[in-house]
Amino acid sequence: MILRQLFDPVSSTYTYLLGDAGDAVLIDPVFEQVPRDLALLQELGLRLLTSLDTHVHADHVTGAWRLSQRSGSRIGLAAAAGASGVDRPLQHGDRIEFGRRYLSVRATPGHTNGCLTYVLDDESMAFTGDSLLIRGCGRTDFQGGSPEQLFASVREQILTLPDACLLYPGHDYRGITVTSVAEERRFNPRLGGDADLGDFAGHMNNLNLPHPKLIAVAVPANLRCGQPEGGAALPATPDWAPLTLRFSGVWEIEPLALLEHMADAQIVDVREAPEFIDRLGHLEGAVLIPLSQLTARQAELDAQRPVVAVCRSGIRSAQASVLLTKAGFGQVANLAGGMLRWKIEGLPVAPDSL
Repeated sequence: MILRQLFDPVSSTYTYLLGDAGDAVLIDPVFEQVPRDLALLQELGLRLLTSLDTHVHADHVTGAWRLSQRSGSRIGLAAAAGASGVDRPLQHGDRIEFGRRYLSVRATPGHTNGCLTYVLDDESMAFTGDSLLIRGCGRTDFQGGSPEQLFASVREQILTLPDACLLYPGHDYRGITVTSVAEERRFNPRLGGDADLGDFAGHMNNLNLPHPKLIAVAVPANLRCGQPEGGAALPATPDWAPLTLRFSGVWEIEPLALLEHMADAQIVDVREAPEFIDRLGHLEGAVLIPLSQLTARQAELDAQRPVVAVCRSGIRSAQASVLLTKAGFGQVANLAGGMLRWKIEGLPVAPDSL
């Protein structure tokens, strides 16, 4: 059996690829990372049967719908989540088969009301989502969460697995990749050792955490399995440079990729004139067209050539990318992180801006 643990640095999400006899499943795919996942599947000669989410995420948008559009894979999510677009509404005790292997579905609500844990057929590993993290667990203060439910879920459905069973979480913010039932039963400060329900509930009810930054976007999107609002179809993937499609519909280019492809693109800087010559400088060959003037001056750009929009942080240029796309420009990308990222990465600026 093939197991690959993949990581999204923006949300600190782990995605898991499991393959056997030419078939595969993906657990907790991330919308922006779908091209990476598809490339790996192709390289390994695997056919994606099903994408599975452990729950309706609040910190990133799932790649389930995008994978389905690209590969024809089915979408699996807890029936209790009530999401649209689900091909396999999953219940406790269901099986997800791939090749000669299968995953058993265990309902582990508490972080949200629709959390699932996926357990490999021989109980050698389990994928716990946010129900059980390494030396921690997911919060319980929104999306139908409940400390009492989560305590019971972890104690009865996860920590009852064999001691040697490896546990793979949905996130880790310290770079730790895997734990085990024995470790968590002994060392998890919230759910292991002699902790009882009173200890756990008292701790969870007083975390007072801010809501995830993307919750207003991620939860509604994930209740559509990651399909953009309005049923929009996926745009064709540009081939002039390696780009990343954000859930907002904006294509982004990383600074190093732009450095390699600058000769292929028109660079339009949408900052104000004083910013163009400030300490961040500007890119070689960039044309200054402030965002407030972009609509009136778009004729200065060649609609047949790729355009890269640039600003200080990537926010105004993302808006510029949307405006240019709506105006009929077919190849538009936003510089990820703007001039701030460019400067941090030590990349060259135009000599006349120094």
